[in-house]
Amino acid sequence: MTNTATSKGSQPGPGAGRWLARLGARGPALSALALGAVLCVSSSEARSGGQDGAGAGPSLAETRLTMGKWIETEQIISKERNEWQQGKEILAGRLELVKQEVAALEEKIKEAQAGVAEAQRKRDELAAEGDELKAAGAQLTEAVGGMEGEVRRLFKTLPDPIQEKLEPLYQRMPADPAGGRVSAPERFQNVLGILNELNKANNEITVSYEVHTLADGRPSEVRAIYVGLAQAYYVSAKGESGIGRPTAEGWQWEPSKAVSGDVVVALEILQGKHTPAFVPFPVRIQ
Repeated sequence: MTNTATSKGSQPGPGAGRWLARLGARGPALSALALGAVLCVSSSEARSGGQDGAGAGPSLAETRLTMGKWIETEQIISKERNEWQQGKEILAGRLELVKQEVAALEEKIKEAQAGVAEAQRKRDELAAEGDELKAAGAQLTEAVGGMEGEVRRLFKTLPDPIQEKLEPLYQRMPADPAGGRVSAPERFQNVLGILNELNKANNEITVSYEVHTLADGRPSEVRAIYVGLAQAYYVSAKGESGIGRPTAEGWQWEPSKAVSGDVVVALEILQGKHTPAFVPFPVRIQ
C-alpha cells in the first residue's frame, strides 16, 4: 500500500498526461497553467499519502524541477522561433534588395553592351568613310597633279605680262607631284586661280610696253597689243612693227612692216584718241 501511494504521489496519472499533451500543443503559456494545476493536484495527493512513506518528497521536487526545465525550454524555443522569424523577414528584405540591385546592374550591363555595340558600329562606319575619303583624296591628288603638269606646260606659252601676273600663284605649285606638305584642296584652289586668270586674259586685249630686238638687231622699247593669248602685235617709236605668236618654248616674234599702221590705229582707239573702227590684223590659227 505504501508503494502504491508513493507512485501515485510522484507522477500524474494517464488522464492528466493526455490533457497536458493537448494543452502543450496550444502554447507554452497554457502548458505552464496546466503544469501548475497538475502540480497542485500532485501536491494534494502527496500530502494525503505522506503518512504512508517519506520518499514522496524527493519525487515531487524532481517533478517540479523537470516541469520548470520544460517550461524554460518551451520559452527558449518560443523566443528562438520569434527571433528566427524576425531574422527570416530581415533576410528576405535583404534578399529582395539584392535582387533589385542585381536587376538594376543587369539593366545597366545591357545598356552598356548596347552602347558598346553602337559605338563599334559608328566606329566601323567612320573607318569605312575614312577609307573612302582616303581613296577619294588619292584620286584628287592624282588629278590635281595632272592639272599642275598642264599648267606648267601652258605657262611657257603665256605672254610675259601674264606670266609676271601669275608668278606668285605659279610658285605655289609644289615641285613634287605627290604634293608634299601642300594639301589637295590648296593645290586645286591654286590651279583654279591660275586658270581663272588665264580665261580672263584670253578674253581681253592687253597693251604692254616691252623691249624687243628689232630688224637691225638692236633692242628697243615697243608697245605690244595682245589679242587674248594667241596673237600679238607691236610697233616701235620709229614705226618698226612685228607679229608675235605662242610656241611650246615661249613667244616667237617676227618683223612685219605691213601691220605698222594698223597697230598704231588700234593703239589710238584703245587710248581713246581715235574713233572706234574695225582694224584688220593677220591671224594664224593653229
